[in-house]
Amino acid sequence: MAVRYHRVGMAGSGRVARALALALAPFSAEPVLLWGRSPERVRDAAEVAGASAAEAIEWLTERCDAIVLAVADDALAAVAASLAAALAPGRDPFVCHVSGGSGAAVLGALAARGALTAAVHPAMTFTGDPVQEVERMAGARFAITAPDGEALAEARTLVGLLGGVAVAITEDRRALYHAALSHAANHLVTLLGGASHALRVAGADEPEALLAPLVRAALENSLAKGFGALSGPLLRGDGETIAAHIDAIMRDCPDLLPAYRAMALATLDELDRSGAVSAPELRAIVAG
Repeated sequence: MAVRYHRVGMAGSGRVARALALALAPFSAEPVLLWGRSPERVRDAAEVAGASAAEAIEWLTERCDAIVLAVADDALAAVAASLAAALAPGRDPFVCHVSGGSGAAVLGALAARGALTAAVHPAMTFTGDPVQEVERMAGARFAITAPDGEALAEARTLVGLLGGVAVAITEDRRALYHAALSHAANHLVTLLGGASHALRVAGADEPEALLAPLVRAALENSLAKGFGALSGPLLRGDGETIAAHIDAIMRDCPDLLPAYRAMALATLDELDRSGAVSAPELRAIVAG
């Protein structure tokens, strides 16, 4: 593998930082340099990733030509400001963060000091197994945002080193991008949690096992066909079945009812947008 950077620096010591440090190690001539607010966590992370621990944040700006910020969203601006304050004139490292919801603007202080800046978000989950996560990055999509073509090109290069596929998202659409991911992944967990609870109330001992084949098929079909994968009583216009659902939920699992109504109404809206206009009486049943 060709070395790309003299030294990669990493601000952060959590799951994402450990995985990225391990993934970028082959492209760094010197061992990846890790910095974080907890020296103990940094030492642990460095050991896992085969990296070195930095005693101060200034080490990153002094010794690294590529710096990745893998810190909590709320800490991102402060860490960027600290790096900018420590950046010596004439040094122009590539600095990116891996937050999903922020674009490159949050790194403006660094850009003003001459650094190339970008947001590079891996659209995947990190569970704490760095080796496995390095493998999963190959083929994963990375949302990249940068203020200019040079920085965007460097972001694409970084994603390529990780084996990923870069997807350009403009600064003003970054929040919408992240909202879409959260809506799909986070709300899916809530949706399945509610369905599992209702199945337990209905008498199913292992609701997750009951749901698994159905949900996996629905997910695969949805990813392949989009909204064309929809099936069930809303598509058929079966008002009596929907009314029975609502009565049962209201009686036995009332906490589930707001989510059921909201998702059913959203489904009817999408049916209307797709041209398969739903019956007004069905919407009235759902809305109650």
